[in-house]
Amino acid sequence: MAAAARLAVRARPLSRPNPGVAALVVHQGRVAARGWTRPGGRPHAEAEALAGLSPHMLAEATLYVTLEPCAHASPRGPACADLIAAARPARVVIGQHDPDPRTSGRGLARLAAAGIATTLLDDPASAASLAGFLMRQRTGRPWVTLKLATSLDGCIALADGTSRWITGEAARAHVHARRAQNDAILVGGGTWRADAPRLDVRLPGLEARSPQRVVLTRGGAPAAGVTAIAAPEAIAGLDGVLHLYVEGGAETAAAFLAADLVDELHLYRAPILIGDGRRSLGALGLAGLDAAHGRWLLHERRQLGSDSFEAYWRCR
Repeated sequence: MAAAARLAVRARPLSRPNPGVAALVVHQGRVAARGWTRPGGRPHAEAEALAGLSPHMLAEATLYVTLEPCAHASPRGPACADLIAAARPARVVIGQHDPDPRTSGRGLARLAAAGIATTLLDDPASAASLAGFLMRQRTGRPWVTLKLATSLDGCIALADGTSRWITGEAARAHVHARRAQNDAILVGGGTWRADAPRLDVRLPGLEARSPQRVVLTRGGAPAAGVTAIAAPEAIAGLDGVLHLYVEGGAETAAAFLAADLVDELHLYRAPILIGDGRRSLGALGLAGLDAAHGRWLLHERRQLGSDSFEAYWRCR
């Protein structure tokens, strides 16, 4: 299941409006086939994995899928629960229940009615791979990642606003790879006006994965092709956005944190000291230190050249 969850990353974000799902067919201890949701949402992962496999093999195989197979009819293709029921694998292992009311439990019921042994897990790796979809279904908003690139003393720029570059080339390439996994990228109006950021993906071969651009501002859209929202809570209205990447500046970052809308924190730190520079965050409205503790859990840590990277998840 962990392997399937890692495979699901390949689907994101091109699978939208569908979630990025992955499936593996295991026969006699070996992976016989695999699939993930394709661009535009079709074919689904299960259809990709099952295509071309013989009934004899499937009768002895286990299908691992990160999300409960869909059970609702669609003009774009058959329900995956029906495909699996017709293929009749020996067993199906599912990483996460689908909260979408069109499927919720119906996929499991359809497999059980076909006599297929089915196991539903609450698999953390599958949940992580489906974070945006699950957040949208459960709360009506996208999964929000806040990225901060700072000096060791927590500055994002010199006192005069100079910020290019705090981190090195490896860290910046890592940021672009993360941008490519998100549906939309957001900055504050001040950052937009001061820096005129491109907010695109500049890695060879991934340019087409540049996310939708969003600016937090009380004015209108600052440029063609850019969406303007007036408050952090307005992210719920970003159509089709499952994963939102927030890059700054300090007041925008603080606004999302104060509204408790940040689910994942990406912290890039360069081994430099700035001193009297611009801080990475504005006021968070904390009444005391007790409110700051117990909110963040370290999820990942790595070295990127001379810079460090840490990812934290919000404890909820």
